[in-house]
Amino acid sequence: MTETVPTHTAAQVRAAEKPLLEAGEPLMLRAAASLARIAARELGRDFGRVLVLVGSGDNGGDALFAGAHLAEIDDVTVDVFLTSDRVHEAGLGAAIAAGARKLDLPEVVAAASDYDLVLDGILGIGASASPALRGTARTVVEALLPAVRAGKPRVIAVDLPSGLQPDDGSSDGTVLPASVTVTFGAVKAGLVTGSGPERAGSIVLVDIGLGPGVSDVESVGEADIAAVMDAERP
Repeated sequence: MTETVPTHTAAQVRAAEKPLLEAGEPLMLRAAASLARIAARELGRDFGRVLVLVGSGDNGGDALFAGAHLAEIDDVTVDVFLTSDRVHEAGLGAAIAAGARKLDLPEVVAAASDYDLVLDGILGIGASASPALRGTARTVVEALLPAVRAGKPRVIAVDLPSGLQPDDGSSDGTVLPASVTVTFGAVKAGLVTGSGPERAGSIVLVDIGLGPGVSDVESVGEADIAAVMDAERP
């Protein structure tokens, strides 16, 4: 069973987030707790090994805090790979304190098919001008693609698959395809346009409390998605 919801642009979502962030609302922690819950469900009862791919922005912070939650679960091993020298320091600190391990590129590549799940937190809506993956981010995605296409690991995209343009769903062809995309606040139009449908997998919308900031603005389309869920309390 699916639900039909409106879609919005990256600019609309950022505008809705801005006053809440300025007021100190813990949007990232709400998103991360919800992401971790969905990831644990995807792992199943036997749990397993998780790779968290981390970019330099808030998308990486979401993934790191979610990784911290997962690392606290018995029988879950969490590895973290940083694609940039810049990182959300509080998120990284929380993940490491919870037991996550920071790996280098050769270690990640060698273990690619051993992972049960990847949290793709490389790029989010802040990359709307040019979503193409570059440098280390592109290298690690290209290294993981054969294993992902073979069916293991599964991928959860954090807000949207990295490398996908959030408004029109375009890409340069290098995108880590997701089994599930967990998107926050509103469904980004690019998840259901262009190459979005073949990259995003099942879409779960988490209501992190953007309220009138998205409900009172004109949407740009509609999307049939797997589920809408209220945000977990951080």
